[in-house]
Amino acid sequence: MHNISIFGTSSDAGKSTLTWVIAKLLQKRGIRTVPFKAQNVSNNSQIADDGSEIAISTFFQASVLGVPTSWHINPVLLKSGQKNHASLIVKGEEVGSKDVKSYYHDIDTLKPMVVEGFSHLDAAYDCVVAEGAGGCVELNLLDKDLSNTFIADRFKTKIILVADIEKGGVFASIYGTVALLQKAFQDNLIGVVINKFRGDRSLFDEGVKIIEERFGLPVLGVLPYTPFHLGFEDSQSLMNYVQHKPDAKIKVGILRLPYLSNFTDFEPLMLDSEVEVTFTTGNLHLYDLIILPGSKRVVEDLLWLKEQGLFAYLQETNRPLIGICGGYEMLFERILDPKKIESEQEETQALGRIPSEVIFEETKIHRRSEFHYHDSLVKGYEIHYARAEKYPMFYEEEGLFGTFLHGIFESDAFRDHIFSTLNGAYVGYRFEEKRAEVIDAFVETMGEELDMERIVRCIS
Repeated sequence: MHNISIFGTSSDAGKSTLTWVIAKLLQKRGIRTVPFKAQNVSNNSQIADDGSEIAISTFFQASVLGVPTSWHINPVLLKSGQKNHASLIVKGEEVGSKDVKSYYHDIDTLKPMVVEGFSHLDAAYDCVVAEGAGGCVELNLLDKDLSNTFIADRFKTKIILVADIEKGGVFASIYGTVALLQKAFQDNLIGVVINKFRGDRSLFDEGVKIIEERFGLPVLGVLPYTPFHLGFEDSQSLMNYVQHKPDAKIKVGILRLPYLSNFTDFEPLMLDSEVEVTFTTGNLHLYDLIILPGSKRVVEDLLWLKEQGLFAYLQETNRPLIGICGGYEMLFERILDPKKIESEQEETQALGRIPSEVIFEETKIHRRSEFHYHDSLVKGYEIHYARAEKYPMFYEEEGLFGTFLHGIFESDAFRDHIFSTLNGAYVGYRFEEKRAEVIDAFVETMGEELDMERIVRCIS
């Protein structure tokens, strides 16, 4: 059976979502599938089953399929660092810092790891569904492209193209992309999926006819614009999140930090009909709860808080406040970075809400962890360089809570305690059950529009 590559005509076309949806629909047909992304650029990472650090979007795809996670599904990950550099994570471990020029210069050294990861999955599963990156025909970068053409060429994958109709110019983007693909890739192209269509589907019948008859390209589906608030690929997708919660009882304001990371921490709140979520840069007095989220650049984000006039407010406010990972570090009196691991500042005055200090050390902590909280066990994961000797896992006092642990809102008991304290009328919900319901409903909707029979025939 052939493996599949998901190519996009542009960034944010829907490759990540289509990857797990197609993989799930194949799985429902008895085909053992697994997601893969050769190289990801994201500050949003997770800890896999083997203890490695991988992109959270790929982790989410694997969780939907219920398959084990390891570095093999995401061999290369780049996370923003100092001075236009990025932290390079290979096979789940950080190996150093690279600027864009040196990263591309050394790109060939990463190809063996990508091949190793894909080959491992290819041997264990019937079909690897490999997510591409950005637009697949960025001609100036084709020789440096690990996720699209390198995989498709090396493993002769069948290709599905996805185009975002909401961006406009969908015909030109499809025609131009196919025309610029090498002939070998054109020959392996199964068809195109039109994504994010709004309104009456019949209005695009003529569009389908044009693509199939004039372009000679099968249309595998016209997918409706359907909000889905799980597994966000990037922060921009999250910021475009639209909610309608007429029964909301609690308003939560999440600081929209410039270097916000691990924003998927808040997906359980987005699924909660009783909680209205806003990513904000001000007016903190409007919210029942303020959250300082994770940050890849804590010192710079503290400076941003000062520039926005929020620093003093957060020091003095009596409004309930939660800090997570980088946000937790901001709550201490001082941040010490003597080896300049994250910034050039060896010492930074923080918000001073927690009577102690954090210090950055050279060895990164990345592990799954847990702590006991009000007779419940809260599970999550840690990814950070900072240590807090006095409060190594979490800190709590009335109206203030902080922790290094990501994923805390997935704990029903934690959410119930926090929100019922804010509003006694809060009822709560069960996250895992709701998550499964939302995923199943989304897959069913997409499955009704996708020509899976054709896809299966083409890869068999």
